[in-house]
Amino acid sequence: MFVSLVATTWAAPDSLMVRAPGMESATGVWWPSANSSGGAKGLLKGRSEAPVVVWFHGGMTSGNCAKGFVAGDDFAQLFPDRIVVSASACRQNHWATPQALAAVDAALDSVAARRKAPVNKVDLVGISDGALGVIMYSLSGKRRIGNRLLMSSYGASLGEASAVAAEPKLKSGRWRFLQGGSDRLYPAAQTLPWIQSFCKNVGVDCDLQYDPAGEHDWQYWKLNRLMWIKDAILPATP
Repeated sequence: MFVSLVATTWAAPDSLMVRAPGMESATGVWWPSANSSGGAKGLLKGRSEAPVVVWFHGGMTSGNCAKGFVAGDDFAQLFPDRIVVSASACRQNHWATPQALAAVDAALDSVAARRKAPVNKVDLVGISDGALGVIMYSLSGKRRIGNRLLMSSYGASLGEASAVAAEPKLKSGRWRFLQGGSDRLYPAAQTLPWIQSFCKNVGVDCDLQYDPAGEHDWQYWKLNRLMWIKDAILPATP
């Protein structure tokens, strides 16, 4: 896998074109800012030690093949002390395909090379279709997973909850689901039973936070449930 660097900065995002077998994925990488890292020395240390969060955007079959770079910026602003990586799924190369997952790992390989420190563990965040990316990367990705946050998800597309939860690679780390009662795409009557069954069967820390007024889109969760988002990502995991 080849990663070409298009633009480089210290505190703003890098723009990467990740080439994995069968696809190219426009990817953003947001590094810790100087303000959050205590000046130049802190910035260098922050690059090497900061936790890494992978953002999986929604609309995974969109024809916008730079969607990850655009969508990840809004999320990254919430976590200035983290390294945020946001790849792009596109058309037939969606989050449930090996090539899209390989592109994510190629981007993480690039982060490891540039900060001169391995990326052994990541947190995962996904919205809508991106929540499938969280599950699929947990199953097939190269890195160990700490915290997971799945917003406005529809896990039933992967099968029965108890069968998905039985996968050994999902039985580690932490799971948090945010689901809304006003979700126009994934009604609560369909999604809540799946999530509840998954949490019951997965055998690790797993919790559903339900907002009866919750809508499908990222902007709703960011504006109305920001603490839920931060609580899902900030705690350290063993």
